[in-house]
Amino acid sequence: MAGADHTSGYFFAQQFDFKNVRELGYCGIQNRRDKDDGKSVVHAVFSSFQDGTTTDDSNCHSGADDGPGYDVTYNITVENTSGTRWKGTAVNTATGEGVHIGSYTLPPGAGGIRMSQVGFVEYYPWNAGSHECRQLPKTSVTMLAPTSKTPGAGQGRMDKPYEYGDCVDQVDFADSAVENGWRIEVGFPEA
Repeated sequence: MAGADHTSGYFFAQQFDFKNVRELGYCGIQNRRDKDDGKSVVHAVFSSFQDGTTTDDSNCHSGADDGPGYDVTYNITVENTSGTRWKGTAVNTATGEGVHIGSYTLPPGAGGIRMSQVGFVEYYPWNAGSHECRQLPKTSVTMLAPTSKTPGAGQGRMDKPYEYGDCVDQVDFADSAVENGWRIEVGFPEA
């Protein structure tokens, strides 16, 4: 999230599908306002939209989707712990420190993660109400292809990012290839 403002608004995420169930899950990070002492706040998200998903994790709740930049890179890991139970962890790549995000159990019969889905950069304040494209705050992020430690899972890939929605070609969107991923920039500096 290097280049992301220290305010709430953006969600940098990767979606994934599970075999044998209809709905998807996603994991990602959201920038937040700094603490009063100036320390950065990053909110990690690990969600399932599958009906019948349960949790006994105190970090989780029922329902889903309801200036200077960060200099930290996080890898979000999604791991099957047993049966249909999954957990999400945010790992600081500089320190190796992992922080538990949450865990949930999918309905019986749910399988492993499918091979293909999408990632996205979302400015979520625009999900409720009208907006003006030229007022999108500037942000940037580098997103890398998914990886797996599961034997036989294959190599993940990340296709070229693209714009969608009602502000296509109006929000100064740019992307550039980096090793194993893409750097994405969008929005305008505050006046």
